[in-house]
Amino acid sequence: MNLSSTITGLAYGGKTTLFNLLTGGHAPTGAFAGAEGETNIGVAKVPDGRVDKLSALFKPKKTTFAEITYRDLGLAKSATPGEGISPKKLGDLRNSDALVHVVRAFADPSVPHPEGSVDPLRDMATLDLELLFSDHAIVERRLDSLEREMRSAKGPDREAKERELAFLQRAKPALETETPLRDLEVEPEEQRLIRGYRFLTLMPQLVVVNVDEGDVASPDAVLAPLRAAATMHRGTAVVAVCAKIEAEIAELPAEEASTFRAELGLAEAPLDRVVHATYDLLGLTSFFTAGEDEVRAWTIFKGSTAQQAAGAIHSDLERGFIRAEVIRWDELLKAGSEANARKQGQLRTEGKTYQVADGDVINVLFNV
Repeated sequence: MNLSSTITGLAYGGKTTLFNLLTGGHAPTGAFAGAEGETNIGVAKVPDGRVDKLSALFKPKKTTFAEITYRDLGLAKSATPGEGISPKKLGDLRNSDALVHVVRAFADPSVPHPEGSVDPLRDMATLDLELLFSDHAIVERRLDSLEREMRSAKGPDREAKERELAFLQRAKPALETETPLRDLEVEPEEQRLIRGYRFLTLMPQLVVVNVDEGDVASPDAVLAPLRAAATMHRGTAVVAVCAKIEAEIAELPAEEASTFRAELGLAEAPLDRVVHATYDLLGLTSFFTAGEDEVRAWTIFKGSTAQQAAGAIHSDLERGFIRAEVIRWDELLKAGSEANARKQGQLRTEGKTYQVADGDVINVLFNV
């Protein structure tokens, strides 16, 4: 499943630093590191303790985690701090499935803020307003052309244009009142009709607050106003990261890194929270296949059927699907092996329409 999330935000906020930390990349950082239109692309593994435990049980030749692709749009060398995101970059953002908006909440005199002061709530609103304006311009242009097209449209083509028109006529006043399109009830048929526009305010958004070192263990006071703003809209989540500390931790051996995080009072690695939140906002979930050759996490959309999950593994499995043997990952661990689980009657047989649950371990039986 090739979904991507694009990291964006105002200059000097830590966008590329976060990208490098998530993907293990080495993209140049700094406000003018990238050329206009330049995009860094990398892949982050989705941390999953269940995969680790299944791998410890089966001791496979290979262990594969789920992955998410992140894109990081470089800033133009000629860009003026404070101008926000150029129209070209707003266009580039439309290639995303979700947006990761990095806002700055750290004070550092050596790193000037483009707006002259640090205010993460203002910065979040600044980008949101640009996305609203961009979508509004597209809606207005399409309404003008659609009304002309409908004069000569007939039959099914006219019906489709009427449905599209009805949605756009709902979308325009929403955008004019600063309401993102993800707050609207969008029917599946409407989703199909408007898919090509790649509306930015229809995409889920993760706000990553780049906090000061002193706030890393207790960021709630900093996050409170942003969370309050985020809860007003669907498909929006807020997490905190201190990119400076995470960059330091990334240089440490795993055991020392764990000790350092414990000393800071971090129960979960903030970068893991970013990846998990992205995964969730994209509407994704994981199931597993497990054996001596490989333990692997597979990515599917929430609500996918067993036959669709089989297709995530290979198209032949979906085409020739007969049934699936299913067991919860923790039940398999408790049984100690697939053979024991089978003897104990814990392997369930499910058909094509079974809705796969997060954490299912699946063995697909098929014939092509």
